[in-house]
Amino acid sequence: MTAVGERSVLSKILATLAAVALAIILGAVDYLTGREWAISALYLLPTCLAGWVAGRLAGFALGALCTGVWFLSDMLNGAAYHHPLIPAWNAVMLFVFFFVVVYLLTAFRRSHYYLEQTVERRTAALRAEMEERKRLEHAKLQAERLAVVGSMAAQVAHEIRNPLGAISLNLDLIGEEVNAHPSGEGHILLREMRLQVLRIHQVLQEYLRFGRMPKSERAVLSLNAWLEEKLNFVQPLLDQKHVDLRRKLDPDLPPVQADADQLWEALLNLIRNAVDAMPTGGNLTVSAKRSGAEALVSISDNGRGMTEEEARNLFVPFFTTKGDGTGLGLVYAQQVVSEHGGRIDCSTVRGKGSTFSVQLPLAAGA
Repeated sequence: MTAVGERSVLSKILATLAAVALAIILGAVDYLTGREWAISALYLLPTCLAGWVAGRLAGFALGALCTGVWFLSDMLNGAAYHHPLIPAWNAVMLFVFFFVVVYLLTAFRRSHYYLEQTVERRTAALRAEMEERKRLEHAKLQAERLAVVGSMAAQVAHEIRNPLGAISLNLDLIGEEVNAHPSGEGHILLREMRLQVLRIHQVLQEYLRFGRMPKSERAVLSLNAWLEEKLNFVQPLLDQKHVDLRRKLDPDLPPVQADADQLWEALLNLIRNAVDAMPTGGNLTVSAKRSGAEALVSISDNGRGMTEEEARNLFVPFFTTKGDGTGLGLVYAQQVVSEHGGRIDCSTVRGKGSTFSVQLPLAAGA
C-alpha cells in the first residue's frame, strides 16, 4: 500500500470515529435537554461527515447509529405519544431521511470525483499533446536545418575536391623531383603536406557522406547477433585504449527493421565518442533490451561527462569539442536513427560519464 493510500484509509477511520463521537454527544445533549433544544436535525452532521469522507456504507452505518441514539434518548427522557408505535415510526422516517441524504451526497461526491479525474486526464493528455507537438516542430526545424546544411556541405565538398586532386597530383610530381635531388628537409615538408591533404580529404568524405546519405535499405535484423559481431570487430581498438567492454544483451529481444551498415556507422560514432571521453581507459557498457514496442540500445561510459553547453549543443551541426572533429558525427547518427523511425537521447553527468540511448521500432509482428 502506498503512502497516499495509507493516509486515505487513516482519514476515513478518523472521520468515522469523529462522526461516532459526535453522534453520541448529540444523543447525550438530546437526552439531557429533552425536547427543548430540538436538535434532531443536527444528527445530519455526523451522518454527512461519515458519508462524505468514508463512503456510502459508512454514511448508512452512521445514519443507523444516529437513528438509534435519537430513539434511545427519546425513549429515556419520557416523551409521551398518542400511540406506542409513533416513536418507532419516527425513527424509521428519520433513518429513511438519513438514507436519502447520504445516497444523494455520496452520488454527488462520486460525480465530483469523476469530473475531477476527467479534467486531470484531459489536462494530462493536452499537456502530452503539446509536448509532442513541440517535439515534432523541433524535429521538423532540425530536419530542415540539416537539409540545408547537407546541401551546402555537399556543394562545398564538391568544389574543393577537384582542386584537392590537382594538389595531390602536383605533390606526387614534386616528390619525384625531391627523390631525384635528396634533401631531408624536403621529404619532411612533403610528408607534412600529404598528411594535411589527407586530413582535408577525410573531412570532405565526411561532409559528402552527411550531405548525400542514401535512403536506408532496411531488412529484418537480429540486434543481439549483429551487435556481438560488430563489438568483436572493435574489441582490439578498445583493448588498445584500455577500455573494458561490458555487454548486456537481452536474449529475448525481438528483431528490428534496419539498414545494418547505416546503423553500425551511427553506433560506431557513439562508441568512438565514448572512447574519446575516457583517454586513460575506463568502462564501456553496450546494452540492448526491449522497451514496449521498441528496442533500446544504450552506450554508456564512465568518462569525463559533458558540460551543460556541450549537452545542449550535442546535435547542432559543426559543434565539436575535439581539435580534429567536424561536428557532424552525432548529427549523422541522429539523422540515421530518425530515418529508421527512432530517436536518440543522451543523459550525462559531469565527471561521471554519459549514456546515449537509441530507440528503434521493432520489426512488424515482433
